[in-house]
Amino acid sequence: MLAADAGTVTAGPAAGRERGWPRPALAWAIAFAWLAFSIGLRPLTLPEEGRYVGVAWEMLRSGDWLVPTQDGLPFFHKPPLFYWITAASMQLFGANAAAARAAPLLGAMLGALGLVWFVARRVGAEHARWTGLVLMTLPFFFGAAQFANLDMLVAAFIALAVVFAADAALATHAGEPHRRSLLAAWAAAGFGVLAKGLIGVVLPGLVLVLWLLAMRRPGTILKLLSPLGLVVFLLVAAPWFIGVQMRHPGFAHYFFVYQHFERFAATGFNNVQPWWFFFAAVPALALPWSPWLLRRSLGKRSGEAGSATAVRQLMWIWLGGVLVFFSLPQSKPVGYAMPVLFPIAFLAADAVLAAWRGDRRWPRRAVQASLGVAVAICLAAVIGSTATYDRDNTALAKTLLKLRDPGEPVVFAGEYFFDIPLHARLQDPVPVTGRWTDPKIAERDNWRRELAEAVPFAPELAVRLLVTPEQGFALRCGTKTLWAVVRVDAEGQVSALPGATRMTTSNRASLWRVPAAACPAASAP
Repeated sequence: MLAADAGTVTAGPAAGRERGWPRPALAWAIAFAWLAFSIGLRPLTLPEEGRYVGVAWEMLRSGDWLVPTQDGLPFFHKPPLFYWITAASMQLFGANAAAARAAPLLGAMLGALGLVWFVARRVGAEHARWTGLVLMTLPFFFGAAQFANLDMLVAAFIALAVVFAADAALATHAGEPHRRSLLAAWAAAGFGVLAKGLIGVVLPGLVLVLWLLAMRRPGTILKLLSPLGLVVFLLVAAPWFIGVQMRHPGFAHYFFVYQHFERFAATGFNNVQPWWFFFAAVPALALPWSPWLLRRSLGKRSGEAGSATAVRQLMWIWLGGVLVFFSLPQSKPVGYAMPVLFPIAFLAADAVLAAWRGDRRWPRRAVQASLGVAVAICLAAVIGSTATYDRDNTALAKTLLKLRDPGEPVVFAGEYFFDIPLHARLQDPVPVTGRWTDPKIAERDNWRRELAEAVPFAPELAVRLLVTPEQGFALRCGTKTLWAVVRVDAEGQVSALPGATRMTTSNRASLWRVPAAACPAASAP
């Protein structure tokens, strides 16, 4: 599927088999089409895609590209790069599912380009082609490239930082020019920080330090710490953090101290898994290519250049280091392990290429079978998820958009429905009812905690948006109809209101029309 511009081409019989590869421009066009063809077929999944795309929608709607918000309240859990890309995409192509997934698609393409370039340059063009082909057909990679959250974007910039810095290290050792690669590595690390925080620079640094120590080149570590590179890193990453800190003085402590360190000492997180979780989940999600890793070792191949051996060592350290790093915390969302897909693709391609070059027929048939199974898994996942996913609120939101007159208030009763503001094109934040003084809110990592943690940054706005049920339903008091969205299992609190009528139900949520009434509005607590 993919071709490379740089690197050597093996002579002899293997070279003849390369004739089937398309030219680089066509290969990358095919790769893009492969990742993008199904990107808009299914609705945004909840809660994750709805949450992050909803923040991007609010950025686009409000025109404030500095401070991300969730339901109008500052949302400082993650930096803004995903929101910037997504909001820009929706501005260009419309607020739809395909445009909302531009960021992971862009990340996947950039990460693949960087990896293929590096392998072509340091190992060879044929190996680069197979690496790209394996990467593009890894089911985990294929799915993540069209899933609207931050994981693919940060994984891509981590991968770019690693391969550019590794190229600079190899060039330094060989006495070759290395400044461009080094500056590109620092820029990628800066974008990685803007994508998800300090992990964007910490993880590449960990991989590179372990690799250079394993190769007994500790002096190269200091050479990579270029003052000019640090300047590039700060120029990319620092302005947003400075701008937000100037507007919200408590931001730096919340983001760097609380979000990065204090929360990991607390409890109540989602996705708690045993220490071995990633070591089982990642090979399963990388089938059918992951078993090929068992066919190759760390050693040098006969007649192989030294840089190829160094690259192979890098990939093994990259794979093992990242898996161990993310196995330490109790919380283990599977997307955290996404940076290992890049070394898995290289190492699997290492074995695949050896089998493809061999004289025996069955290894080549095994390669063809693996490719066919990989493509089938990717297509089955797309078809299955498109046909069966029904947990979104798109239909309900479109009904609200059709029936609601401008200016009529909307309230979310007892839950925040992430995707409704986007699909209903709501122009203002929505009051959410709940018992917001409950101390147990801080014990669980969910939407209530996210909204409650924003209160110190916008207390006056929070008073109007985080309301009691009495305050929320009092929005009907006056001359305008109130629209209430509530879970089906809790709709009794709305159905008891005089004149309330259920208009539609979807995804275990229902939309109610509550006529205006002459009643005393509830006062703020």
